[in-house]
Amino acid sequence: MQEVFLKTLDNIKIAINHYSTNRNSVIIIAPGWFMTKDSKIFKKMAKALFKTFDIISMDFRGTGKSGSFYTFSAKEEQDLNCVINYAKTRYEKIFVLGFSLGGALSIISGAKNKNINGIIAVSAPTEFYKIENKMYSPDAWIPTLFQKFEPLRWLTIRAGNPFLRKEKPIDLVQKITVPTLFIAGEKDPTVCPWHTQKLFETAKCKKDFILFKRARHAEDLYTDYPEKFETCCTNWLNQI
Repeated sequence: MQEVFLKTLDNIKIAINHYSTNRNSVIIIAPGWFMTKDSKIFKKMAKALFKTFDIISMDFRGTGKSGSFYTFSAKEEQDLNCVINYAKTRYEKIFVLGFSLGGALSIISGAKNKNINGIIAVSAPTEFYKIENKMYSPDAWIPTLFQKFEPLRWLTIRAGNPFLRKEKPIDLVQKITVPTLFIAGEKDPTVCPWHTQKLFETAKCKKDFILFKRARHAEDLYTDYPEKFETCCTNWLNQI
């Protein structure tokens, strides 16, 4: 694995982990808010998916080793496009695997960026201001405290202005033309599964929808069902 630093068009440093064996296709892993490329769960996921595809795992601005402040999807499209541009010089096929707000950004970018060949959006919201975020739910705080407890990594998170104007995935999803897989967790307390169902119904591209029973939010699907999640993603991408 090689750690690489890129620059966005607005001159923000973006950190990536590049797992490469010079395959012709790559998965870009786009984490959600409060997660990074070096989160234990995303490093484990990257290594698992690396058995089949090359992997680029990224830190959005304001997280991990990237610069600036996180804007909750207002400016992070530039970060994802920067990573896609890097991948385009090395790969024939580029797939984006986005989680939560990373899933929202995969939809926003996928509606415009013609260098993407396939999208997997996990627990993506229809729009930022409709996110439920039931922090009091055991399905929210138990994974955070017992499965994702990384206080040193949490110190690398830098929140910016949450009130900047944001594009709505629900307004853009019908513009996506590449195959898209929508995945949701039945018990998601943060982005309830109706978001994913609505995005799936609105999309006009070749599409599939998978609901993980008794599963929670975003990367928690991989925590709870690692083999199922890995197989689901790799089998679907191999069909493209």
